[in-house]
Amino acid sequence: NLITSVQSVELTTQTSFTIVKKTMKLSIAFLASALASANADGDSAAARMAQLRRHLSFSDIAGYPPGSQVTDHCALDLDQAAMQAQLSLMTPDSFQQAQQIYNKGGHSKSYALITLTVGLASDIKKGEQILGKNAAGTQVNGKAAADYESGLQQIKVYYATTDVQESYMTCRVGALVDTMTDGCFVADGVLTIDGKEQSYVYDVATDNKADRTIAGFSTGAETKMRNGCKGCPYPDFMDFYNYYGTDDYAHQWVQAAFEGGRTTFNRGGADFSQYDLEGRDQAIKKGTVYLNILMYVIRELEDALDDCESQSLTNNYNSVHAWDEGVCFYTGSIEGVDGVTSDGKLLHQLADKRCGNFRTCGEEGTSLDGMSKINHDLFDMFALGNHQLSSGECSSARQTVRQMIPKFFVPMIQGTLRYAYKVDKLQGGEVENAEGAVFAAAVLPKVYAVSPSAAGIIYDNMKVSSNPSTDFVAVKNAFQSVYAGLGITCADIGGLWFDGTQDYYE
Repeated sequence: NLITSVQSVELTTQTSFTIVKKTMKLSIAFLASALASANADGDSAAARMAQLRRHLSFSDIAGYPPGSQVTDHCALDLDQAAMQAQLSLMTPDSFQQAQQIYNKGGHSKSYALITLTVGLASDIKKGEQILGKNAAGTQVNGKAAADYESGLQQIKVYYATTDVQESYMTCRVGALVDTMTDGCFVADGVLTIDGKEQSYVYDVATDNKADRTIAGFSTGAETKMRNGCKGCPYPDFMDFYNYYGTDDYAHQWVQAAFEGGRTTFNRGGADFSQYDLEGRDQAIKKGTVYLNILMYVIRELEDALDDCESQSLTNNYNSVHAWDEGVCFYTGSIEGVDGVTSDGKLLHQLADKRCGNFRTCGEEGTSLDGMSKINHDLFDMFALGNHQLSSGECSSARQTVRQMIPKFFVPMIQGTLRYAYKVDKLQGGEVENAEGAVFAAAVLPKVYAVSPSAAGIIYDNMKVSSNPSTDFVAVKNAFQSVYAGLGITCADIGGLWFDGTQDYYE
């Protein structure tokens, strides 16, 4: 027991040292780029140092120091957690509640829909400060969600957010079961708008809503990823659009799983009527992350490139902010400042889980525990991209994004292979089939862009089915045939590890 305890202490110490070293590496890289910017010719050193101090006030995201306030964005994973809590109850009613959270949110971009007793006394601009009080009489800060003309009686007010993740905002209602109303405007009161006091009424329970939702990442895809953005169409999104034949493929997948229905894709369809609640649970909670959120992470990186102004040290805040948002949506808030947790809900946690199954953890990608090599690599690139964008090195930032994107799909391939093995070799049932199907759905369009025949093999073996016929070797061979085309290697994927024999599965 003493030996075991000593070994445990040594392992914990080594892990902690790795975490500290990684965090220091990211922080030093950030500080170097920020100080370089502060000392750049033609810029105000005082203004730059003020901005640097502002940067240092933001909460780290799993070791990454953001250059803008994104605490509200990181909190989207709390919607995922709330949705999963309802799904875990495994009742039709709880699934309906989870669907409401998926569609309406509650933790991110919260606002109050206010009805003024007398119309606005004057025009107000989007972003203008609006002050009120909560039920305890404490001041609540907000801002106008849009331009509003004088005389209007209904306005939308976004609640202010802070730089500290733990207390980023304390009015969280939307479709949540467990709400937080400490920071909400009192039901009947007075708002200070443009220096004038105006009385209002609203319902705290029903008029506090959220504008950022997991569903919205997919329902808004057409204009944000295909035909309404500066760099549209984004190439990775187009792989998915061309495969599934629709912009909101992720939303259609999740909604069909909630309702026990069928998708209407051109390819890669799924009929969830074949599943009970257990299988649908897997299709939903994994689909929201691997389909909705993953593509939106990529979208934010592309948006950062769209906003980048070459050789500019002063005009790239929007670019860095979009980049920081991408890091947030990849990681979430539950991962904390160092990324060490077992209960994260988004893609950072997925990569760390899968590396333990394929012996691809650690900086070298040869360990069974700790941070995945994928996360080590990605967070180095997140830090590098932040520096490149801040410095106006737009072409270099674009190269960095192109190097990052293949890595996002490594855990999807690992997950598909793991559950192909479980269904084929270990007589896995509905749950295992569902998990394999959603992992496959998240990478099939990328495979199809390289080899339609390989994608067909993977889909036929991994599709949603109440009676699956899965050939693990066929799935593995199909993937391996496209690794080069996907920009990854066998070493990136690793091999499926069997703890019982301390060796790889055959």
